[in-house]
Amino acid sequence: MSEKSGSNDDMKEVVLSDEDGNEETYEILFTFDSDDYGKSYVFLYPKKAEGSDEIEVQAFSFSPDENGDVDAGELNPIEDPEEWDMVQEVLNTFTNDDNQDI
Repeated sequence: MSEKSGSNDDMKEVVLSDEDGNEETYEILFTFDSDDYGKSYVFLYPKKAEGSDEIEVQAFSFSPDENGDVDAGELNPIEDPEEWDMVQEVLNTFTNDDNQDI
């Protein structure tokens, strides 16, 4: 999977390409850093899913650029089950906090 940066200054989008060269634009939900794993993480969802009742959120670790942005880094799958549990817990906390603000 490869990545291209979005066109705006806030870097709220990335374009991912699969192994067949098909491209899809994803919105960046949020990023965070983990001191325990010494990595940065990003949550993405397909832009075409905006406004849907349910969206599929994907999580990756990434190597930030000199500004700490996702756009210049490589996205890496999260393969360690304990690391995945930590990432899932962060997402659950985010979605629970978001629902309380409504």
